[in-house]
Amino acid sequence: MKQLYAQAPVKTVSAGNGIEYAYRETGEGEVPLVLLMHFRGNLDNWDPALVDALAQDRRIIAFDNTGVGGSSGTTPSTVELMALDAIAFLDALGLARVDILGFSLGSFVAQEIALIRPSLVRRLVLASAAPQGAPGMHGWAKWVIDSVGEPEVIPAKVLDVFYARSTESRSAGEKAFGRMFTRTEFDAPTTWQTRQAQYDAVTAWGIPNTALLERVTTIQAPVFVANGDSDPMILPRYSHLLAGLIPDAEIKIYPDAAHGFLFQHHEEFAADVKDFLDRP
Repeated sequence: MKQLYAQAPVKTVSAGNGIEYAYRETGEGEVPLVLLMHFRGNLDNWDPALVDALAQDRRIIAFDNTGVGGSSGTTPSTVELMALDAIAFLDALGLARVDILGFSLGSFVAQEIALIRPSLVRRLVLASAAPQGAPGMHGWAKWVIDSVGEPEVIPAKVLDVFYARSTESRSAGEKAFGRMFTRTEFDAPTTWQTRQAQYDAVTAWGIPNTALLERVTTIQAPVFVANGDSDPMILPRYSHLLAGLIPDAEIKIYPDAAHGFLFQHHEEFAADVKDFLDRP
């Protein structure tokens, strides 16, 4: 019987950049699927139901990037440096070929990895994603950053951003939160330094610069872009823009869902990701 994500122990690995990375893994497979987390998230913020569904026929690796959660170092304030740190982690595990699922800020990092080291990425899943330089992406709406960016994280405010206002979506969010915190030992919480650095990176990524939009046209790996139809952090139009820029990229928008669509629709999303990754 395969180990469930909620029961997987936290491991550590020392990388060539001097950082000791905390990570968890489950499942088995030749090409692992590496998960890149959202703003202020750590290992505990992945929905175990989603990870377990993805791990049915492949190896899944989730990790805390530099300075995040249980990993050492100081969180950098640019997406490019976060990508280089992620590559250092993958190198430390001896991985030469991976699939990547990047969520929100993690999707920005995933794009950079695919651009910096194309040979590393076999397939790319970008959840709640936007290209660098898209007009209108310079930071988040005040109510959004007030909900997720204050020193004290209030679950009810996070639900407002991650889930739609319908009874069904809100209920799905509450269930996802319950699944995330079933462990007896938790990852280290993210610090205020991480919060500040990550939001600086998000804001810099969104400085309008249409010339930067051309960068993603060179991504060589097959790409699946996904979002919720009511996402207030990464509006669906930016996911459509990204999918339109990347050659032959696929896109799916999930109904009655916001930023946490992949947890709300975890069964459907996992099936879609598996279908995408299993193609020859």
